[in-house]
Amino acid sequence: MPKIRKAYKFRLKTNKESEVLLNRFCGASRFLWNKCLAMNLERLEKRQPILWYNELAFWLTVWKQSDEYSFLKECPSQVLQQKLRDLDRAFRDCFDKSQPLKRTPMFKKIGLGDGIRFPQGFKIENRRIFLPKIGWIGFYKSCEIPGKIKNITITNRGGQWFASIQVEQMIEIGNHSSDSEIGIDVGVKCFAAFSDGTLVEGVNSFRKHEERLAKEQRKLARKKRGSNNWKKQKRKISGMHHNIANVRQDFLHKLSTGISKNQAKVYVEGLQIRNMSASAKGTIEEPGRNVKAKSGLNKSILDQGWHEFRRQLKYKLAWQGGSLVEVDYRCTSQTCSCCGHTAKENRLSQAVFKCLACGHEENADVNAAKNILTVGQTGMACQANRRSGRQQEPAGTREEVLPVTS
Repeated sequence: MPKIRKAYKFRLKTNKESEVLLNRFCGASRFLWNKCLAMNLERLEKRQPILWYNELAFWLTVWKQSDEYSFLKECPSQVLQQKLRDLDRAFRDCFDKSQPLKRTPMFKKIGLGDGIRFPQGFKIENRRIFLPKIGWIGFYKSCEIPGKIKNITITNRGGQWFASIQVEQMIEIGNHSSDSEIGIDVGVKCFAAFSDGTLVEGVNSFRKHEERLAKEQRKLARKKRGSNNWKKQKRKISGMHHNIANVRQDFLHKLSTGISKNQAKVYVEGLQIRNMSASAKGTIEEPGRNVKAKSGLNKSILDQGWHEFRRQLKYKLAWQGGSLVEVDYRCTSQTCSCCGHTAKENRLSQAVFKCLACGHEENADVNAAKNILTVGQTGMACQANRRSGRQQEPAGTREEVLPVTS
């Protein structure tokens, strides 16, 4: 039975005393990250080798003994060491050519992504957690925590503190309980269309709160930056963003869990979402076109959470013994699922598809989902033929199965 690592996230029952300590520790970790990052960026500019974890850990010890940075002593050593390991990993990913989205580590800002990690020294008893130099903190235990606990990460989101408890579990992966296959086409108007004709409407959590969010942001702009009223308004806006993200995550988890339990193999389009949601502003010399329309489309694409939906399907299907297959997305919305005729004119509108050759008429998204299923099954058959030595022209598919070993 393979091992997997899984996290369970719970909201903490913090008080003013514990929040002060958590904010202080997050501030010390953020300071250490930014200082070490600035040192390495300066060394890169001078064409000098950067400092990795062991060298940075030495400097951390020196800084703790100095008068200027003695405040680092207040923070648990393991928390600061984990932050140095995160920076070390970020630089290694930056220089790794196999990373598709590699980039230079960025400086951390106050209130954005605040978090600390405890790899040891913690305790969990029923509905409370003991953290070094903080003490016992209660939490809302919504489910049991099976497996061996490896670490606890404390984060601040929307003015609330959360504990992500990572555990190591042994799971048994066999054959999927079902042998059914399905194609899924994702969109903006309709979140997902299945090849069996099912249509799933999206929650559009950002769009539903967009007007109210804009109103609250205008209130923030009229307040003096840094004042107590400004901070209070900013916390209110952060809470709204947090609620929007929670609604989206809840929808995606419920949908992906249902699909992974009922379908053994799922075919989706291999969309380049990062490119699809790129800005169209352009430059001063070459300004973009239809910038306002493209900006609205980008908001709608990101509001759907296509990438997160695909990510969840990938690992949940792997745990159930199924698989996710990405197919070539070209012409899936212009091809007739009955006769195979391809033409731009087949797509009469966003919702209606009518084939000019055979007259087949159907919901455009469902027709695309059927084409995705056909392309995926054809590609898998071609791969099987190649493995058996038969000669056949392959179709463009890429099967993605999440590795379940740690």
